[in-house]
Amino acid sequence: MSIQSINPANGEAVATYDEMTSQHVAGIVNSAHAAFNEWRHASYADRAVPMRKAAEILRKDARDFAQLMAREMGKPVRDGIAEANKCAVACDYFAGNAAKFLAREAVATDARTSFVTFNPLGVVLAVMPWNFPFWQVFRFAAPGLMAGNAAVLKHASNVPGCAIAIEDVFRRAGFPENVFRTLMIGSKAVDAVIEHPLVRAVTLTGSGPAGRAIAAKAGQLLKKTVLELGGSDPYLVLEDADLGVAADVCTKARIVNSGQSCIAGKRFIVVEAVREEFERRFVARMAASKMGDPLDESTQIGPQARTDLRDTLQRQVDQSLAKGARCLLGGSIPDGPGAWYPASVLTDVRPGMPAFDEETFGPVAAIVPARDEAEAVTLANASVFGLGGGVITRDVARGERIAADLIESGCVFVNDAVRSDARLPFGGIKESGYGRELASFGIREFVNIKTVWVA
Repeated sequence: MSIQSINPANGEAVATYDEMTSQHVAGIVNSAHAAFNEWRHASYADRAVPMRKAAEILRKDARDFAQLMAREMGKPVRDGIAEANKCAVACDYFAGNAAKFLAREAVATDARTSFVTFNPLGVVLAVMPWNFPFWQVFRFAAPGLMAGNAAVLKHASNVPGCAIAIEDVFRRAGFPENVFRTLMIGSKAVDAVIEHPLVRAVTLTGSGPAGRAIAAKAGQLLKKTVLELGGSDPYLVLEDADLGVAADVCTKARIVNSGQSCIAGKRFIVVEAVREEFERRFVARMAASKMGDPLDESTQIGPQARTDLRDTLQRQVDQSLAKGARCLLGGSIPDGPGAWYPASVLTDVRPGMPAFDEETFGPVAAIVPARDEAEAVTLANASVFGLGGGVITRDVARGERIAADLIESGCVFVNDAVRSDARLPFGGIKESGYGRELASFGIREFVNIKTVWVA
């Protein structure tokens, strides 16, 4: 069996890799566990040395990594450079903060001494997606390794070169051999890895079906999971919004990563009083977004990662139009090779349409009309997802109230596009998953929170 990466810009093969046998995979897990038994005893200061070196490598080789991402999954190279640098920031952040986040916490009780300590779990399996092929891995690996765990990575099968490159970053940085390893396997082999007795936990970023499958298998074995799944992020454009700001923020939110992001803005819920003017401005901004060669640094929208994903997007558009939505921009697959899809805007989108109910993983924006703030909030929450969201209003206190108290999601940004940040927890609710990554909350997901009582 082999794993092959295909350039989505032209459909040509990039590289082919042999899939590992089950025996090879089991040997890697055993080696990772042996490495963990040494690594867990390293001080935070000692762990920080190779982690900071990894950050240096990511910055130095950012362009090379970006070109690899562009070839394997179509990411515009300027976005890939930013992604590599964001990974470096996370490495530095957890190198500098792990000791504080995981310091013993004294608790006053009847004991002579009582405290809570945080011990690493062991080997953690990371099942990661293709859309942010470096960031998704490092946002787990930086805190996970600094906590003293070891990791084995099962990356998406269309970005095997990225998986190998990430392992090489950790090796070049001076981490102990086998503390971080890549498993070159397909999705059907994941269950056997979860079943390995030395795999202590699983983290997955991916689709709802993948999350359910991982959670079911890990649950049977009573192994901890963290799941970051899909999203259909609502952005509320209220009647007092600066519509120029709104159009800019919503365009940025929709075309990030060529629209292939769980936290991309997808449903733009606009109060009727300003809908017509917002549509005019938003369509103009979306139309001006440059689609082209991902290796061209002026490109904003590259190809979709695979043709089957692009075809799913077209099905969602077609079915939404058949149910009464209107197309203001784009909405059809261009001629020629590759997995291309243009910036597109649908309006009159309502519940019951795929553009509202499903996650649209590509540069298709759905404008949803609302009478007022109350209906906008109701529509925002009328989703099985709950990952991110936005509120655009001139009244900052109003936006903060809606964001903090009313929107059902893991994060809400006021007058800005949603993004992950190493300093803040990241994750969702409902069918967007559970658990948190990043910040102090993320580094504590894969540790044993242990009580110690001394009489």
